[in-house]
This record gives sequence, C-alpha cells and structure tokens, in this order.
Amino acid sequence: MDFFSALQISSFETLAKLLLAAFLSLVIGLERELKRKPVGLKTSIVISTFSCLLTIISIESAYIARGSVYDNVNITMDPLRLAAQIVSGIGFLGAGVILKRGNDSISGLTTAAMIWGAGGIGIAVAAGFYVEAAISVAIILIGIEVLTPLLFKFGPKRLRMTEANLKITISDPASLSSLMEELKKGGLLIEAMSIAHKGDDHSSNKHIVTVRAFYVEDKATIDMYQEISEIKNVERVEIDLIT
Repeated sequence: MDFFSALQISSFETLAKLLLAAFLSLVIGLERELKRKPVGLKTSIVISTFSCLLTIISIESAYIARGSVYDNVNITMDPLRLAAQIVSGIGFLGAGVILKRGNDSISGLTTAAMIWGAGGIGIAVAAGFYVEAAISVAIILIGIEVLTPLLFKFGPKRLRMTEANLKITISDPASLSSLMEELKKGGLLIEAMSIAHKGDDHSSNKHIVTVRAFYVEDKATIDMYQEISEIKNVERVEIDLIT
C-alpha cells in the first residue's frame, strides 16, 4: 500500500470517528436540552468532537515520533497523555454549571457529569472503542430516563417528595408554633427553618419565616399555597420549588 492510499484510509477513519463522537454526544445533549439545562446540543457536540480530535492527534503523534536523528536516542510517547489532560480540562467546564443557591441546595451536578461523559465519549471513540461508547450512552439514557423515574414513582417515599422553599410573612411571632403545626399537618416534612424580623421598624411584629421542606408530589402547589395562606396571622406566602 502506497503512502497516499494509507493517508486516504487514515483520513476516512478519522472522519468516521469524529462523526460518530458528534452523533453520540448529540444524544446526550438532546436529553439535557429537553430539560432546559445549561449544557445542550451545541456544548455537547463541541466537547465530544474536540475531545475525539485531540485524542486522535495524541495517538497518531505517538506513532509518528519513531525516533530522533541520533541513532542512540529513542523518543517514546504515551498515546493517551493528552487524553488525560482533556479529562482534567473538562473539569473546569463542569464546575461552571454547578450552582449553589441561597438555600444551601446545589444544582447542576448531573449536567456537570454529562459534560465529563461527553468528553469520555470522544476519547473512547478516538481510541477505537466504538461499541463501548455506544453502550455507555445507552446505559446513561436508560438510567436517567427510565430507571430513575421508576424509582421516584415506586421507590421509597422520600424519593417521591418534592423539595420547596417557603417564605412566610406572619403578623405575630407568637403564632410561630401553631404555624409549624399546621405545616406538618398539611404533609410537609420540615428540614430547616429560620426566622427574621421584617424591616428596620422594631415596633412592627411582622416576621419572615423561611422554611426548607419536602412534600409528596401528589399535593398540588396551588393547594398548598392556599392552605398556608388561610393559616391565622399569615400575611404573605412565597413558594419556590427546587427541581
């Protein structure tokens, strides 16, 4: 086989790898896009395709560097050294989508893991593990879209509960105990609570009660809002669902 024929075969194989990495990453990106997460189609395809390209360059460079011009010096390269740096670099992207909210809850961990996984798909395809890459994508999708919803629906009660942050304004701090009792009767599982005086005017008895709680998904948010609004001495209710 002459040089040009080998070059054509190598170029075709490289193109096929890049296209496969891009296609598999689109599957992950679509799942994130449908859920309105920060990382979607464009981000996934960029991460996976360039990870694949850099891994191909790393592997091919190891074979090109056969030795130096000096007979007594032999140059050896680790074909996956650059791929290892890719994994470290993607960590910075993943950190950028992890958000810490004011209520101490953290979101974006799954999306960060998807970023890391998109890079892994590109590396796997570039290294020639086509079937393994496709199976990994299938397992991830089944785990996220099938198994996880089933566990949330038929699993332990805690998994079927929705997290919510409540900000309740009360006109009399003496009614705080009765407020907590009414919330528990309404099916709320209270995790944390804080209370603060409203405004700078200390002559006012208005206080803001911030509650972090869980409730079963069967309970409608509107119904919960109306029930809390009807509690004695409650003047204002704000509900923020954590998804």
